[in-house]
Amino acid sequence: MTEQLTSTFNALRTAWQQNRPDQHQRRADLKRLRAAFKKSLPEMAEAISRDFGHRSLHESMLAEAMIVLKEIDLCLSNLKRWIKPQRRKAGWQFWPAKAEIRFVPLGVIGILSPWNYPVNLSLAPLVTAIAAGNHVYLKPSEHTPHTNAYLTRLLAEVFPDSRVSIAQGGADIAAAFSALPFDHLFFTGSGNVAKKVMAAAAQNLTPVTLELGGKSPALIAPDADIIQATSRILTGKFFNAGQTCIAPDYVLLPDNLFESFITEAKTQITKRYSQMDNPADYTAIINDAQYQRLIGLLDDASLRGHQAMPLFSQSDLQQSRAQRVLPPTLVLNPDNDSLIMQEEIFGPLLPVKTYQTYEEAIQYITARDRPLALYCFSKSQAEIEAALSRIVAGGVCINDTLYQFACADLPFGGVGASGMGQYHGVEGFRTFSKAMPVLHKYSPASTDLLRPPYGRLADFIIRFLTR
Repeated sequence: MTEQLTSTFNALRTAWQQNRPDQHQRRADLKRLRAAFKKSLPEMAEAISRDFGHRSLHESMLAEAMIVLKEIDLCLSNLKRWIKPQRRKAGWQFWPAKAEIRFVPLGVIGILSPWNYPVNLSLAPLVTAIAAGNHVYLKPSEHTPHTNAYLTRLLAEVFPDSRVSIAQGGADIAAAFSALPFDHLFFTGSGNVAKKVMAAAAQNLTPVTLELGGKSPALIAPDADIIQATSRILTGKFFNAGQTCIAPDYVLLPDNLFESFITEAKTQITKRYSQMDNPADYTAIINDAQYQRLIGLLDDASLRGHQAMPLFSQSDLQQSRAQRVLPPTLVLNPDNDSLIMQEEIFGPLLPVKTYQTYEEAIQYITARDRPLALYCFSKSQAEIEAALSRIVAGGVCINDTLYQFACADLPFGGVGASGMGQYHGVEGFRTFSKAMPVLHKYSPASTDLLRPPYGRLADFIIRFLTR
């Protein structure tokens, strides 16, 4: 299988070297992809739902279809401007000259995509890589076989296999894939796997973009509208049953808002998911291993004496387990050393922790790994600025959740433990391009005078240039 990976990679690189996609080709590719993708949305949603056991149709359309279509449209609208060379100042010392930056394609881009949003997180980076003029080799997660089959059909309809190819397989294939000498490797997934991907890429000095996750806090300031904040945090947390890298991973709120948050959470969940035995709008956990991992987090919390509060009845909980449907659950004031506060949750479990002062809450966040997302809820610009000026995060949304990812013209990417590099829009285009500096030098030139044997004229010129 490794030989097949290498053969496919070589075919992609040879084809790119022989015929690098120009602006016309890139636009044509993106338009064909948009048309084929739009036509196939029912097939996409069905494939994803089969992989999850059940996936809300509306969540698939919002999180997969909308994001990809917006990315394509943004690239089509701006590609001519992005490609245009940027003028820079050459400096009077080099007159007469002209300086510019040209954005040139890198070559063959490798994309390793995860299972939680298997279409969005495969196609969104692919779109910007194609817009930048590259060829793409995609390795999707082995945990979404039906979606992978859909992606294979879709991409084969749009692209020749010498421009876009897909590698199928498990962890062994992913490891071999990471070791290919790509011109750039783009990975979305966990930090533990990212370390292996980065180590493999390092053997070829392949640059990497790592889109990871971590524990993204929802910080509720003392003056926040608690009903609004609770509603929007629940939306961000329980979308896709919490299987979202930018989902709020825990809530920090003042002591005096604790009971109000819990009461409102119960009210909201009852309104949203009234029939847990047939939850059309609630997504299942992707597989048994992930389900048992989440149960393990709850078991650890229970052993430590922390209160776990399912927001459905116990009878609904028992009925839903066979379908890997894990009800939204609050874990109240867990210790910092509990598993649920040490690991990225990636499921519908929400720790709720209280603080005494706003400063204490900010210090709590800054003492930990930099999160992929920060959600700050406040009516006070001063309190919002206090958080923004102290906390470094991959992205921020004020008084709501998730929208920073959906805004196609904002870059998306982590920092430190939550990732490196970014994509979406022009930042994605530049991630998959080389910003190549070009200096056009015209006559006369000082280099005609500054050459050995150096003499008094050279001394004068150097004194003049370094004065």
